[in-house]
Amino acid sequence: MSEPNDLIYGVHPVAEALKNPKRKIYSLKASKNAADRLAAEIAARGLTPEIVHPNVLDRRLGEDAVHQGLLIEAKPLDQPRLDQIEKSGIVVLLDQVTDPHNVGAIIRTCAAFNVTALVATARHSPEASAVLFKSASGAYEHVPFVKVTNLSRAMAELKDYGFRILGLDSDAPEDIAAVDRTPPVAIVLGAEGKGLRQLTRESCDHLVRLDMNGPIRSLNVSNACAVTLYALTR
Repeated sequence: MSEPNDLIYGVHPVAEALKNPKRKIYSLKASKNAADRLAAEIAARGLTPEIVHPNVLDRRLGEDAVHQGLLIEAKPLDQPRLDQIEKSGIVVLLDQVTDPHNVGAIIRTCAAFNVTALVATARHSPEASAVLFKSASGAYEHVPFVKVTNLSRAMAELKDYGFRILGLDSDAPEDIAAVDRTPPVAIVLGAEGKGLRQLTRESCDHLVRLDMNGPIRSLNVSNACAVTLYALTR
């Protein structure tokens, strides 16, 4: 059974999909104003958009979708296996982070910090979806997203490739600034509320925290990812 096509909407996700030579695009529906806004990107791909009223996209996607007059239907991207990624830089691993808005925001942050790859389990992680693409604001086209069967085995494989594994935990004994952050390094983020699972914790080389001096000692997982990547790259 073939995979369903990706539905990608919104100015930034559509623009980045148009610019991605690996992205096979089957159709582009656009309002007149939106087509004019991305005229250069559309022409570069040799596409002829189907000009539609925005209400057509509302009916297709739902009235809550902020589509900005743009909708692409495309073939899903081929994502690499773990052994195919570059064995350098920073890798981000997600331990059962399931919310597509959070994962989309994490992908956007990973693109901003030039992360080597994002790794999550095939189960207990969101599917590639229009909501995830929109939340990633085009960054999905730039970040290799590896799905694995078992996270602890993936962590062991990364160790074999020379990565040091850091698990983010608000109660960890070490501040992230106190550990060796020289790449290649991988950071593991847990689901909000549950945090890292026990086996995941045991598979880390270090458990680290982000020192915060305010009354609230925890962050949304996507915000924690951004602060952590800044700490790793400063």
